[in-house]
Amino acid sequence: MTTEDPLSPSPTLRRYDDVRQLIANTDDPTPLVALRRIAQDDVFPLYLKLEWYNPFGSIKDRTAAYLLQGLCGRGELEGKALVEPTSGNTGIALAALATLMGVPITLTVPDEVPEEKKVLMRMLGAEVWPTPDDLCPVDHPKDGAIALARSMLESEGGDRQYVMPNQYENPDNVRAHYETTGPEIWRQTEGRVRYFIAGYGTCGTITGVGRFLKEQCPDVEVIAIEPQRGHRLPGLKNLQESKPPGILDRDVIDHVIRVDDKPAYEMTKRLFREEALMVGPSTGAIAHAALEFGRGKRGVAVGVSPDSGFKYASYFADVLGDEGNPSV
Repeated sequence: MTTEDPLSPSPTLRRYDDVRQLIANTDDPTPLVALRRIAQDDVFPLYLKLEWYNPFGSIKDRTAAYLLQGLCGRGELEGKALVEPTSGNTGIALAALATLMGVPITLTVPDEVPEEKKVLMRMLGAEVWPTPDDLCPVDHPKDGAIALARSMLESEGGDRQYVMPNQYENPDNVRAHYETTGPEIWRQTEGRVRYFIAGYGTCGTITGVGRFLKEQCPDVEVIAIEPQRGHRLPGLKNLQESKPPGILDRDVIDHVIRVDDKPAYEMTKRLFREEALMVGPSTGAIAHAALEFGRGKRGVAVGVSPDSGFKYASYFADVLGDEGNPSV
């Protein structure tokens, strides 16, 4: 009896040996899709970069891969478990990659993270610690998960047991987007991009992409989207209630636009119903701000769509209320 040789990997046939090979790169980018129905004639051409085409469902797949590559390359992960604070997407990607590497991982998450994300992290084998905000100093009331992760790392023997990728401070987060997301956008727009729109989160995306695009063309304008205080837009940060990430480079940002929850969720609903794009609420915030900013402006604009709407069904149920339910 003979054993059949396995098929060799072939990107042209979409055949891979490992799911990690599906993470976007300059040779195999995530899609860029125009908003033809929502963007009116008086608004610049607006495209969304659909980052939920990454294998673990978000732009954070790129970040997680670079964070772990960096730790391994410096020998910092050997013999240790991972601990990381996350609002969900980085945690999901880290948990998936840690599973493939056989590395234990503990994730601290804010209480308000959607239940869907917590379940996915646990399904991937992560230990998940929901965290109240009051663990944090008063001046940064939304950083409880970060405080808990740091306390685990800094406890007696914690530095021997754990290593923290530290997405908020680690330059590898910026490098992921400088080396992949930015070049992809430049190439996909044939160098015509003049506006780039992304949200404040860990700030790796806006810093890395913004830095790359401005090196190609100093006229590119970078627009940061910031939610209001007390918002319910997972993945986005208000930098008055959260400590600004150390990797944020404000020099690459030309404009900051504040967005309320209501128009963000209304735009999310419109993207579902008019463009058939099943996006998460942060995409709604980014698209809403982009369209408001883009009135009367010329030049191609690209906004990030960080993740899909599949992880937010419980949030969307609240937004919809009784809409679409037939009366009994």
